[in-house]
Amino acid sequence: MMEINAAVVRSFDHPPRYESYDLPAPAGEDEVVLDLLAAGLHPRVRTGASGRHYTSTGELPMVPGVDGVGRLPDGHLVYFVADDELTGPMATRTVVDARRCVPLPDGVDVVKIAAAMNPAMSSWVALRRRVPIRTGHSVLILGATGNAGQMAIQVAKRLGAGRVVGAGRDQGRLALLPEIGADATVALTDDTYASLAEAASEVDLVIDYLWGRPAGSAIMALLLGRTDRGRELNWIQIGAMAGPTVELPSVALRSANFRLQGNGQGAVSARAYLEELPALVDEIDRGGIAVTARALPLADVESVWTAPEVPGVRTVLVTEEV
Repeated sequence: MMEINAAVVRSFDHPPRYESYDLPAPAGEDEVVLDLLAAGLHPRVRTGASGRHYTSTGELPMVPGVDGVGRLPDGHLVYFVADDELTGPMATRTVVDARRCVPLPDGVDVVKIAAAMNPAMSSWVALRRRVPIRTGHSVLILGATGNAGQMAIQVAKRLGAGRVVGAGRDQGRLALLPEIGADATVALTDDTYASLAEAASEVDLVIDYLWGRPAGSAIMALLLGRTDRGRELNWIQIGAMAGPTVELPSVALRSANFRLQGNGQGAVSARAYLEELPALVDEIDRGGIAVTARALPLADVESVWTAPEVPGVRTVLVTEEV
């Protein structure tokens, strides 16, 4: 055991507290202790720390987090994806699987990498592994005003999309989407699904971060609006910001060439995810995928956790070394 400082969850009803924690020693030849520099406070981290994520084991205490940037004993910087079997990354030091680490170039902005990799990864892997995008494909991003949705617009364009439509409820942020590549936008309200069908019924792919009622309404609006229902429409379900379930008439699956599938832990192998990360690191490092981040001390995790999020900004918890 090694005594460290960490964000520790001892109750799913209370935010993590910064306190001392006994870090188990590396157990295998591929495990190594690194010094954490930065870890993103992603929505996935919050659901995991509350016990609500589908991968949660319910075991406490726990250290939250899904990824981060750290320094290996040899001095090299890496981006790493946390192993569910190991202590989470929101700690001054943590154990990682070296096979889940991606080397980072000299001079890289570690806060930007920690902020962007997780939200960008969902659409990057979806469009390269789940339903590989072809040059010229048109794409609808449902939930485009969220951080991951904004990155999905940029990812789709970087991977060859011909036309990208962004749909969301935050009209202020919706107005900014053309600046990052959206060719059209649609404000989602209870009576605007006809507008969505007009703008996006002919798309080839949908990336859905909302699910719930908006997804159910959008599916039917798009299918009914297509001129050729025999032309393939791939719907990739990634997030559930609007609800965990959807009501969908069976006719949606019988009357059109409509394919519904998900992208997440289990839908794509860990190996496939990891193979995609070096290219994504390069895109973010070069500025091909933009992100706005704010860095706050890991030691302040309890107050940061409960403070209101800043729209369009990803929070990153950093150690004193950054």
